[in-house]
Amino acid sequence: MNQYDMKGRHAVITGGATGLGFATAQRILASGGSVTVWDRDAAGMDKAVKALQASAPGAAVHGVQVDVAQHDSVVQATQKTLAFGPVDALVNSAGITGPNTQVWNYPIDAWQQVMQVNLNGLFYCCREWAPHLQERPAGRIVNIASVAGKDGNPNASAYSASKAAVMALTKSLGKELANTGVRVNCVTPAAVKTAIFDQMSPEHIAFMLSKIPMTRFGEPSEIAAMVTWLCTEDCSFSTGAVFDLSGGRATY
Repeated sequence: MNQYDMKGRHAVITGGATGLGFATAQRILASGGSVTVWDRDAAGMDKAVKALQASAPGAAVHGVQVDVAQHDSVVQATQKTLAFGPVDALVNSAGITGPNTQVWNYPIDAWQQVMQVNLNGLFYCCREWAPHLQERPAGRIVNIASVAGKDGNPNASAYSASKAAVMALTKSLGKELANTGVRVNCVTPAAVKTAIFDQMSPEHIAFMLSKIPMTRFGEPSEIAAMVTWLCTEDCSFSTGAVFDLSGGRATY
């Protein structure tokens, strides 16, 4: 495993208790950084923090319970996190899929929930952290989008739309911060086998696999590697960019 230079750098990772967020926390710790895990599930977060501490003895690992879909919760979590020390990177990994059904059958409350978590929650986090990251020599924001935001998966309209919006927000914020030390980028994974699969139908999972030229799902560690590099000072001339991680599905 290559080691990226995260020494002395502190990253906040939303949805960090499981899946891509947890894998990213592991990779950042392995690269010499420190992490604060944000998650709505307090018990799961505590379990993740203990596992991360065990994997990187001596590293600084913190946990803060937060519901990113609630702006007040994000504001409070930001202040709690700053008490641990300055933050150099924000990784927005928290997200939900919503049900798999056609637009005309899509439940209104489910649509609103997907947008509230995947888009509004990410906006709240970027909004609160951007001023603090500008105070650091090399602030970084990495948003987890999806290949669904590029292609638009059938029977996943809310998820696809929310991830397309994440890409657009990334581009806008990247331009707004281009003349500062902050770089803002996103990644667009194809399907990665994590606990998020539990939210999807078997038919939708099979559809996603059929679209990947490599004929396999991504590994969390593969996504974490790219995300970690985007958090380093070496990522200095990319901002507002979309990095493909789709096994060849959508290389644009």
